[in-house]
Amino acid sequence: MLQRQIATTGCRVSAFGLGTVKFGRNSDLKYPNSFALPDNRTIANLLAIARDHGVNLLDTAPSYGSSEERLGALLNSQRHHWVISTKVGETWSEKGSQFDFTGSAVEASITASLKRLATDYLDIVLVHSDGSDEKIINELDTLATLEKLKSKGIIRCFGISTKTITGGMLAIERCDLAMVAYNLTQQSEKPVLDYAVELNKGIFIKKALDSGNKPRHLDSKVWLQDALQFVLNHPAVTSVIMGTINPQHLKENLETINQIQQGKLLA
Repeated sequence: MLQRQIATTGCRVSAFGLGTVKFGRNSDLKYPNSFALPDNRTIANLLAIARDHGVNLLDTAPSYGSSEERLGALLNSQRHHWVISTKVGETWSEKGSQFDFTGSAVEASITASLKRLATDYLDIVLVHSDGSDEKIINELDTLATLEKLKSKGIIRCFGISTKTITGGMLAIERCDLAMVAYNLTQQSEKPVLDYAVELNKGIFIKKALDSGNKPRHLDSKVWLQDALQFVLNHPAVTSVIMGTINPQHLKENLETINQIQQGKLLA
């Protein structure tokens, strides 16, 4: 699987990033069906499948329940192979999500993530926005704190998982990358992608499959191909973040992306 560099950071990631929310959390989520958390053997198998297909990017967060801890225990000697992207700003408990974007909270969150992930550095840190993108960027010390930690080598690059177009544009100006929603039916954030090309910044895509909202008249395989090809055809896209705990679904996603990259699926 081809890799792309994030801005000028030297951090190279695969075109597919494995999302891991389902590794550690199965409640208070916007999924149509309930699911049981996978056991360690299942997660290890998913990681092996991803790695065998050339994936090196894992996406996690403190708000993903026990995801960070489980990854930390399972990666162990594999740490050098993986580019780990985690987040700051949001924590989660049975009472729901809590948000804190202050510099002190950011530092505390990163310290905790380092411990849970059993590592001494983080490749990528994204701000887990609650929607107040402009306030986070313009009024708080969130980004200044991340820049400080980057200068110390604790993190390699940082960005924001934004929820507004304006926030995405500002993130492209101030950070190494932005994570935005972009798919066949939701294209309002395309200006952020275009701006990323202009400024040579990275883009992670969330909700590439529109949370699984496939039109009923389309064949599942054709829909998957069309959806992923649409996203990957934009030159700004560094990586598409997709989560699954189904090994067959993971293989289908990875094989489709590899076919797109090899030119076997033409636009």
